[in-house]
Amino acid sequence: MSVIHAGPLAGLKVIELGGIGPVPHAAMMLGDLGADVVRVDPPPQASQPAAASGDQLLRNRRRVFLDLKDPGQRDALLRLAGRADVLMEGFRPGVAERLGVGPEACQAANPRLIYGRMTGWGQDGPLAARAGHDINYVSVTGVLHAIGNQEQPPVPPLNLVGDYGGPMLLLVGILAALVERASSGAGQVIDAAMVDGATVLAQMFWSRRGSGGRTDERGANRLDGGAPFYRTYRCADERFVAVGAIEPLFYGQLLKGLGLADEELPGQLDRAGWPRLRERFSQVFATETRDEWAQRFSGTDACVTPVLTFAEAASHPQLRARAAHLTVGGILQAAPAPRFSRTPQGRPGRPPTEARTVGEVLRAWAPAAPPNHAPPASTMHP
Repeated sequence: MSVIHAGPLAGLKVIELGGIGPVPHAAMMLGDLGADVVRVDPPPQASQPAAASGDQLLRNRRRVFLDLKDPGQRDALLRLAGRADVLMEGFRPGVAERLGVGPEACQAANPRLIYGRMTGWGQDGPLAARAGHDINYVSVTGVLHAIGNQEQPPVPPLNLVGDYGGPMLLLVGILAALVERASSGAGQVIDAAMVDGATVLAQMFWSRRGSGGRTDERGANRLDGGAPFYRTYRCADERFVAVGAIEPLFYGQLLKGLGLADEELPGQLDRAGWPRLRERFSQVFATETRDEWAQRFSGTDACVTPVLTFAEAASHPQLRARAAHLTVGGILQAAPAPRFSRTPQGRPGRPPTEARTVGEVLRAWAPAAPPNHAPPASTMHP
């Protein structure tokens, strides 16, 4: 069974216990960067077929099917864990232990194993065993309350902040544990929670709130749409532009492009004047189309850009120049990132492979034979 080795994580062996959302995203990124990722799914049933091979979150890894409730198949997973560097799971607290594949069992098979746990609420606390989704995890962190304005309910930020802020925390933990293992020789368990990830992502806002630079009023602050120089505006064609002219130099270019440089207006940081500025900017932006404004501000530092759909984003010159997207199996998707100067960027996206057997994976993961360092016969001592 051939394995493509590319990227800075080539040689890293990872087990992903099948699930949805956060752990698959983390596994995808490890696979994109060269790790050999094996996803373990329950055997498909007629009433519940295996996860669709078209799900590109499952790219760049192989799959095996194991029923972890079966002692023999559970032992097969433990044999895989014995040769892996990392195992990731996203069960509710206690589920992996009940299946016999929790950290204690897996690290008994391999003391060097990094065991990553991804949950919404964390491994402890009063809500640890409760169900939830991204919107629930984000709602208790203060982040959801902060998105939107006073005229509308809080706006869910897709499921990017919890579901995918959490995996980034898990990835940082895994990579940090691998660095630490290089000196200690021992693995450890990582407890990554989506509530923790969302809270860490929001550190700048906690800092500004603590220093008096931010209020809890939604849509009234510098970066939440309250400031007239940092928000979106509707254009003549019912599409939108994004304005981010925070610095005075950039703000001056914004006023010039809008034809307002000589108009008597409130100062940029005069919060009492923000409603008037928002109204005036709205009036002007409504006179031309989104693309006309994008063209007018092209080549300036006014920080005005078009708000694009996903379909439009794939054709944006900057994203095309960066090769930010690729097509795999006829599906347009995000390309591996980030970029590296010495090692390849990572694997080109490969569709999820067909299922393999545990035996095939174990053979691929077998330790390399030690090199023969025996000296030539003429120099050997009797």
